[in-house]
Amino acid sequence: MNFPTRLFAGILALMPVPALKAQETVPLRRSDGQPLQVKAYTPKHAGCRGIALVSPGAGGTEHGYIHLGQALSNQGYLAIVMGHRESGPSALREHVHSHTLREGVARLITDPAAYQGRLMDIGAAQTWGKERCDSSQAILVGHSMGAATVMIEAGARNKLGLSGGDSFAAYIAISPQGPGSIFPAHAWSNIQKPLLSITGTLDHELGGASWQSRTAAHADMPAGCKWLAVIEGASHMNLAGRGMSLQAERATQSVIASFLESLSRGDCREPGPRAVTPDVTLRVK
Repeated sequence: MNFPTRLFAGILALMPVPALKAQETVPLRRSDGQPLQVKAYTPKHAGCRGIALVSPGAGGTEHGYIHLGQALSNQGYLAIVMGHRESGPSALREHVHSHTLREGVARLITDPAAYQGRLMDIGAAQTWGKERCDSSQAILVGHSMGAATVMIEAGARNKLGLSGGDSFAAYIAISPQGPGSIFPAHAWSNIQKPLLSITGTLDHELGGASWQSRTAAHADMPAGCKWLAVIEGASHMNLAGRGMSLQAERATQSVIASFLESLSRGDCREPGPRAVTPDVTLRVK
């Protein structure tokens, strides 16, 4: 590196990181050079409690899951909703081509390359977020295919030949999968970090399995800050913030807030009052 280049690099290093707007779509680059779009929600209060990455379901984009982005920013986090290129709308359309929607989704959520892209997206978003938030706490949140991504990153064994980095302080899996095409039985027994699972009594799995199959991951995990919340009447799409979802959104936000508060206290055994609502059944171990 010659002198002018070194001087220019030094000037860049001293420049302040540009302030974000309350909500802003930001273009990033992954480690492989591929583009990544994220939507960032800045903390509502002074300081930054940590970063919270949100991984959408199959076909989702960075513009969805507004209820999660806003709720996490209200709790003091820099919330970052990711748009996963390999499993976004275009990728879903390609998988659905010449197949039914159900078959196309099934093909996409079992595509190892799609998860490899997601893990690279997570790495890029995590690096970018840490540059803008001085807290070392980072959590990963995901719905549906995003929940599978959460479990893989947290260390769950899987049938896709993938391994995660276990690089987050805590995890939140909304509509997690049970044993099936992605995870074998007892895939979650090695997960040690705090993890909140959320499902609903109408949150049936893609293959038609009852919502109870989504509780298998919680049952398999070792004790130690593992929560399971079951929301009465909440469907799969309600938990994504779609349809008549206000009740599910509020219940999800309350449980997540209580879980994160318990992490801050250093005691996950006693849920806060916000987690105890008439439409939520909560199990803690």
